Amino acid sequence: MEREYIESSMIISVGYDSERSILEIEFKSNGAIWQYFDFPEYLYYEFMEGSKGKNWHRMVKNQYSESQVG
Repeated sequence: MEREYIESSMIISVGYDSERSILEIEFKSNGAIWQYFDFPEYLYYEFMEGSKGKNWHRMVKNQYSESQVG
């Protein structure tokens, strides 16, 4: 999945696969890459506005099935 590099103190890059509804995030703390499943496309666009770290805590963390892929 292609990811977009972003300005964030917590996140390096973010990608989204609309066909499979997967959000993918690369974190700065350890370079880990996580995928979040069944993530709605409309929510991806909301996630990309404002602080990505705050949005991750508010919209993603502990709310979706996830898997570390890198």
